[in-house]
Amino acid sequence: MFRRKWPLWSLILVLVVGITLAGCSSETGKKGDDGDKSKSSDEPITLTFFNADLTSDVSFDDEVAKKITEKTGVILDIQHPVGGDEQAIPLMIASGEYPDLIYAKGDIGKLIEAGGVIKLDDLIEEKGDNLKKMYGDQLDRLRNSIDDPSIYGVGTYGVENAYWKTSGTMSIQLDVLRELGYPEIKTLEDYENALTDYIAKNPEIDGQKTIGLSLLGSDWRWLITLGNPAGFALGIQDDGQWAIDDETGEATYKFTIPEIKEYFKWLNHMNDIGLLDPESFTQTHDTYISKLSSGRVLGIADQDWNYGDADKALKADGKEWRTYAPLPVTLNENYKSQGLKDYGFAGGGGISISSTSEHQEKAFEFLDWMASEEAQILVNWGIEGENYDVIDGKRVLQDDDKEQRKTDAKYPEKTGVGQYVYPFPQWGNGAVDSTGNPISPDTQEDIIAAYTDAEKEALGKYGMESWIDWFPSTEELGISNHGAAANYTIPNNSDLQIIQQKADDYTEQKITQAILGKPADFDAAWDEMQEKLIEMDIEKANKEMTKITQDTMKLWGTK
Repeated sequence: MFRRKWPLWSLILVLVVGITLAGCSSETGKKGDDGDKSKSSDEPITLTFFNADLTSDVSFDDEVAKKITEKTGVILDIQHPVGGDEQAIPLMIASGEYPDLIYAKGDIGKLIEAGGVIKLDDLIEEKGDNLKKMYGDQLDRLRNSIDDPSIYGVGTYGVENAYWKTSGTMSIQLDVLRELGYPEIKTLEDYENALTDYIAKNPEIDGQKTIGLSLLGSDWRWLITLGNPAGFALGIQDDGQWAIDDETGEATYKFTIPEIKEYFKWLNHMNDIGLLDPESFTQTHDTYISKLSSGRVLGIADQDWNYGDADKALKADGKEWRTYAPLPVTLNENYKSQGLKDYGFAGGGGISISSTSEHQEKAFEFLDWMASEEAQILVNWGIEGENYDVIDGKRVLQDDDKEQRKTDAKYPEKTGVGQYVYPFPQWGNGAVDSTGNPISPDTQEDIIAAYTDAEKEALGKYGMESWIDWFPSTEELGISNHGAAANYTIPNNSDLQIIQQKADDYTEQKITQAILGKPADFDAAWDEMQEKLIEMDIEKANKEMTKITQDTMKLWGTK
């Protein structure tokens, strides 16, 4: 289900007449704006927008949203899946009725197959000046596939990216580093030793039991806090559940790589000695954030966008030393952290315009405006005089906004600043505007300036200016030829899609059981999982993913 402001009976009616409605949908992207003609040209149009990545309501009534409406004549009615439900897109397809704008993430292939979204190529060519300027020679990366090189969506990721921060493989509390005299932590063994030594000295924090490493493996974030770090520990870039040879495009289902077993075996060991939070596979996201916010969790294997609320809560409570430092931890020193890897423009996905929308041209004009310089400054910086000032030709955030960005998790929601960057078209944090100002306030200079006193002290002890200083540089790692496989559109109902879904569901369950089991039983559990994956025909999935990767590289001209 997804959030609608319709009564239940109207949903039932939609399901009844859905097939008829679907038969009337447009393929050309030229459907007129008949619904606009009865309205005054000064009256804003409401466009419904489904965002598969949202988990809570966005009211679109903040000051930035009002300015967007003033400039575009568009009000967004933003909808999202309810309770993490994955059936929202299939239900749309079944009914044949769609929101005006759709960000479907991995389900875009289903919408394309169902005729639920339009091709944007002609609209981009005829009236997409801002989009063409933004994407430039990266426009081909928006194309669906080598067999269907049409563009169905724009947005999601930045075009010009700079890598000034990373969450690394794992993170550790600043106080652990301070208490232990700022040790080098390069391997999993180093990380384990640091947690062990600190807990021996500090079995409790603020009257509560100290927790070594806490994960979030009870929902889709299993892939973020367990699946991804396992690959990062082996020096594998973020390609979702795949390990890909960047020269040949050969893809391998990540959980069949022999070396990856050692990471999960280490987690099994951590659980056995009591360093792994026993609630790691049962706690909700809210419980996890609350636990981190208490300051008693020493280590995490997560991304800052997922635990950012806890980080801000800790700072707001004056617990700067309980916040986290990202680490380039690997299985051993033979592997190189890919934390600062440049994936190039990721392409794929994006926001699409539905085939049933009565406002297709207006929706496209809105998306094109969001790619303009004016829009990019607005959504990233807010409103001049309210959120930032221009001093000596340079944009500078006002002091109150600087502080709120660090400590108030609700800052984007309250002000709108940063709220409408993702998944809309975005220049990227490495871009500069026509005045030479950075398009994002998150420049390396600003990031360093925003460090807490605790961070600056810790960095100084290591002789560093920024956390990225102890990671292999972006230049050293090079640019990915195939982008990021996690962003590929997998053909709906293909063998690859079916096999991978079964494999993902099975490995999450099996690996979790193996981690929580007895160390003596781990090898047998792992071998059983490998045999089952072979039975699932994982080799066929490998071959199909390899073909998609190689075709993508051909489409992009990188192979």
